[in-house]
Amino acid sequence: MKGKTLVISGGTRGIGKAIVYEFAQNGVNIAFTYNSNEEEAKKIKEDIEEKYSVKARYYQLNILEPEQYKEIFKQIDEDFDRVDFFISNAIISGRAVVGGYGKFMKLRPRGLNNIYTATVTAFVIGAQEAAKRMEKVGGGVILSMSSTGNLVYIDNYAGHGSSKAAVETMVKYAAQELGEKNIRVNAVSGGPIETDALRAFTNYEEVKAETIKRSPLNRMGQPEDIAGACLFLCSDKASWITGHTLIVDGGTTFR
Repeated sequence: MKGKTLVISGGTRGIGKAIVYEFAQNGVNIAFTYNSNEEEAKKIKEDIEEKYSVKARYYQLNILEPEQYKEIFKQIDEDFDRVDFFISNAIISGRAVVGGYGKFMKLRPRGLNNIYTATVTAFVIGAQEAAKRMEKVGGGVILSMSSTGNLVYIDNYAGHGSSKAAVETMVKYAAQELGEKNIRVNAVSGGPIETDALRAFTNYEEVKAETIKRSPLNRMGQPEDIAGACLFLCSDKASWITGHTLIVDGGTTFR
């Protein structure tokens, strides 16, 4: 994978940051986006360039305005000579999900639309732009982050869970249509992962305890667990896997 290029949204914390480091230490050049913390983005760029001798660049992206991807990819074209992998990872939280994170009867259009935009529309536009570049180098791999919240009930998660189901369906359609270009498209569906995003849940401690209880491995998932799965799906070892959702959940959805 050395010398290839990964484009990933939301690369400054949690799962995204773990993916950035996982790919960088395998010799992959990194183009990642951040939302507001440019200082952290710069720190990560300098760190992985020094540690792993790869090229890294960062770009500001508001995931609620996914059309920004078009200009970002133009900047990436100037900074890198190829795009091989694209991972749609960035999520929204805080005020933007008000009306989308809550009980079914309290769901409201604005919050739901924001979640869908950040999850599905952003995946579509980012993947479209990435695919145009991948075609020029003979193929590539596109991944979307998902979650098992579309398979099992999670309190207050209807807005997020339904959008994850939608993006997994979009992945299947993309895989069918991009296969002829030698572009594989998959999703990685994580169980509850120990991240700042999960800690922001009002029932975080309850979710954590229940996850540990349900998992035969008796622990929470870590960002590195998801990063390893992404690396596998982008590698030649997964060359006949497309249109698939890989569940990485520590065995929690079976119970």
